[in-house]
Amino acid sequence: MPEERRSGSHAPRGRLEGLRYARPVPTIGDTSSAAQRREDPSGWAMGAAVTEALAAVVAGRRDIRRYRPDAVPEDLITAVLEAGHRAPSVGHSQPWRFIVVTDPRTRDRAAAMADRARVDQAAHLASERAARMLDLKLEGLREAPVGVVVACDRRTPATGVLGRATFPDADLWSCATAIENMWLTARAHGLGMGWVTLFDPDELADLLVLPEGVVTLGWLCLGWPDERPPSPGLERAAWSKKTPLEQVVLRERWPADEGAPQQPVSHLRGPEPARLVGATDAADELLSPPESLGVLDRALNRVLAVGAQDVTGGTLVLAGADHPVTGLGVSAFPDATTHDVLTATVAGTSLGAATAKGAGLAVVGVDAGVAQAVPGAHGVRPTGERGDLASTDAMTLADVDALVAAGREIGTEAAASGLVCLGEVGVGNTTVAAALACALLDLEPQDAVGLGSGSDADMVARKREVVAAAVARTQGERDPLRLLAMVGGPEIALLTGVTLGAAAAGAPVVLDGLAASLPGVIAARLEPAAQAYLLAGQVSRERAHALVLRELGLEPLLDLRLRSGEGVGACLAASMVLQGLAVRRVAARTR
Repeated sequence: MPEERRSGSHAPRGRLEGLRYARPVPTIGDTSSAAQRREDPSGWAMGAAVTEALAAVVAGRRDIRRYRPDAVPEDLITAVLEAGHRAPSVGHSQPWRFIVVTDPRTRDRAAAMADRARVDQAAHLASERAARMLDLKLEGLREAPVGVVVACDRRTPATGVLGRATFPDADLWSCATAIENMWLTARAHGLGMGWVTLFDPDELADLLVLPEGVVTLGWLCLGWPDERPPSPGLERAAWSKKTPLEQVVLRERWPADEGAPQQPVSHLRGPEPARLVGATDAADELLSPPESLGVLDRALNRVLAVGAQDVTGGTLVLAGADHPVTGLGVSAFPDATTHDVLTATVAGTSLGAATAKGAGLAVVGVDAGVAQAVPGAHGVRPTGERGDLASTDAMTLADVDALVAAGREIGTEAAASGLVCLGEVGVGNTTVAAALACALLDLEPQDAVGLGSGSDADMVARKREVVAAAVARTQGERDPLRLLAMVGGPEIALLTGVTLGAAAAGAPVVLDGLAASLPGVIAARLEPAAQAYLLAGQVSRERAHALVLRELGLEPLLDLRLRSGEGVGACLAASMVLQGLAVRRVAARTR
């Protein structure tokens, strides 16, 4: 063994810098490395013989209606059931239950129920079509020696299963994949299977004594086939014809129909797939378990995926503005506080500026509409009529456009330094942000209005009334910039532009609290690819903030129950990101 490998602490530093270590191969789980996967992307394939056999099984699957009475060996029944149990299931919930029925009396009752349902459905069809339906054979329910009813146990609340909160019926889809696994396995063993759904679901559930919350996906007949059809039965019966593949394959999105809403045209492009894969590949080569840094690792992958691997710093863009809504008694602090905080920001002594300095970030203070102009701050101020948002628009649309355009320039310039952190200050802007969150995400005021800073119960009640009045004025409006004009604040408009400009320049954007996360929502509505450049620095105590991050699909790096605003959370998170990037550059690699 070389000297430096045996005694690294005494070896000259220069001799150790290029040293690489043997990759620790896990004894369980995936033993492949990123390098192996990169060198041979198709290395997981099972070979031509397997793929050809699979294609033959898929092409040969048929819905069998005629069966021989011969018994099916128990080991084959188990093989079919095991294949169903290997199916994918949402959140690994395995909601299927397989009820194996061999009692002829139960099969007879099920067949009678199916006959009744078939006749009932035929009564609703045109005479020629009804006749064809009645010609379809269902005797398999009686003939097949085995019936398998796939039941779905839906008693677990959808919100308790990963993936079902957004698609509640995904448990049923999981059971359908189990049926397909069983069907293909049966075909490979020479068994026939037929899927019968001509049942009243409640009747079938009663027959099998299913508890409330457990539903069936029909009845599967299983046995040795007494037919070997070369093509699907309904095609042979001229019931329908298989649609050509090219008629069911769409590219990117559903074709535009007349009157359909137009999707926003994005001028931004998300990260290239090769960069996304390269980021995770690089992390996998570290002398550390994959995703050992948890949520931070995912944030680092996102930064690297947009091409920001050499980032060592960044800029906090802190925008401030006054809000006429404070005249409605929704804030515990005087309007002058906004001016004071922004002035301290320019001087480098505000809480946000001090946090940025500690994280190694530059600071840009922007006066986006403070009544008394702030010396030394970038001045991008509305010139049109300003309203209280409860009874009149917060800004004119022309001012929104001007603020967004100015923000783009600031964001583009800030992107040159690395990370771009968003910060805001504005007395009363938690009310503004809550109203805008309601308008953008269709939230109810009681679900969006939080305490803010220093509020009491009466003040919170007033905030809810103001937000409710503001939201009522936005009904039916979907344009994000118009909503921004109706209820938003100048600082949010400016930071929306900063987000767009920074993303267009390839810089990751670190969001802060509620008011500094809404620019991310609006930017993504205007340019969908902007979402790929966003990082959630924190989740604050404002009630709507977690919902806004959920809308963006982002996990927060920090949960410190901050109420500070000013970009403090974004800067703290940016410090973690910069440190994480440094760790990845320095940490030992495997080979």
